[in-house]
Amino acid sequence: MTSPAANLTINSERLWDSLMEMAKIGPGIAGGNNRQTVTDEDGEGRALFQRWCEAAGLTMGLDKMGTMFARREGTDPDALPVYVGSHLDTQPTGGKYDGVLGVLAGLEIVRTLNDLDVKTRHPIVVANFSNEEGTRFAPPMLASGVFAGLHDLEWAWDRTDAKGLKFGDELRRIGWMGDEEVGARKMHAFFELHIEQGPILEIEGKDIGIVTHGQGLNWLQVTITGRERHTGSTPMAMRQNAGRGLAQITELVHDIAMARQPVALGAIGQIDVYPNSRNIIPGRVVCTVDFRSPDADIQTEMEAALREGAARIARDLGLTIEIEQSGHFDPVKFDDACVDALRRAADRLGYSHMNIISGAGHDACWINRVAPTAMVMCPCVDGLSHNEAEEITPDWAAKSANVLMHAVVETAQIVG
Repeated sequence: MTSPAANLTINSERLWDSLMEMAKIGPGIAGGNNRQTVTDEDGEGRALFQRWCEAAGLTMGLDKMGTMFARREGTDPDALPVYVGSHLDTQPTGGKYDGVLGVLAGLEIVRTLNDLDVKTRHPIVVANFSNEEGTRFAPPMLASGVFAGLHDLEWAWDRTDAKGLKFGDELRRIGWMGDEEVGARKMHAFFELHIEQGPILEIEGKDIGIVTHGQGLNWLQVTITGRERHTGSTPMAMRQNAGRGLAQITELVHDIAMARQPVALGAIGQIDVYPNSRNIIPGRVVCTVDFRSPDADIQTEMEAALREGAARIARDLGLTIEIEQSGHFDPVKFDDACVDALRRAADRLGYSHMNIISGAGHDACWINRVAPTAMVMCPCVDGLSHNEAEEITPDWAAKSANVLMHAVVETAQIVG
């Protein structure tokens, strides 16, 4: 396997300009982006990406989930491609870099290889996976989940948004539903670059995060049922207050995670209170619990502790509490060889780096099930993400893209 020379680096200004140009599509209201999946803005961003890919001599493939695959040929027609990419869709109030950096860094790798007339034995394919965020159509990482065989295609097409619109219908409406079977492609390896979405790299003063594992995730929907009564005329001792149940469940979730530090995270996310009137004691609350850990046994323990504690709270407060799972994926261990390629790349380039566990879900977490996979991360200011104020520096972007390029090119094998 031929390693790239240490002086092989991307065009950092071109990468940054591409990030800023893509950010003009679906601008947010506070400096970020609102380019949600399969919206008109998503379609416009896809079209720009396709134009850039075609200008770089890539051929575009499109599957039935709308995932885009831009291919640079290798010298060996029988060699499986090395894939690199992430996603272009954003949160409703998202930043300019989450996902986008990984896609456009993949494109910049190809542009740089073209500039230097570097050939590789394996083809290189830059991927833009549909609906990674999962905000408009749950669950997240939807297209990569279908690709990896976790979800059925028809089921994914039938996911609905808050207005009752279906993912498949919207994908077709914006003109980005392909005819390629999802998951038919075989990969030699897959690499994803992403911003950290946390503060560790910046705090530690490291240029690069080498992602060895991904947190497992367990989403639980909790329905707390009490009895609606007038707040002004119901004695305190006679109340069956679902809101009070929510308060105690919130503290319970926090305590469960704190008891398992440093390998556990937990929080209440979405909350709906009914009837949500200022003078009525809440009769029903529906909330979501988000538990995460890189240890599958810890994940199991946390859910069991929640169910046990919720049953006690229900008894004490005269409530009914029901818990159902609404999302789950097991902890991820990324491929050792791919991780080592990223680590060698950072060493070769002289960048400071550290091992890190990804706290968020990414397309790489699903692709890891069907191909050797690894992730590299760059710092983000104050660890802020899923926020229009999300920010990285051009230097961070360039260094992480360089590490990505070296790992991809080493794996794809330089010819000549």
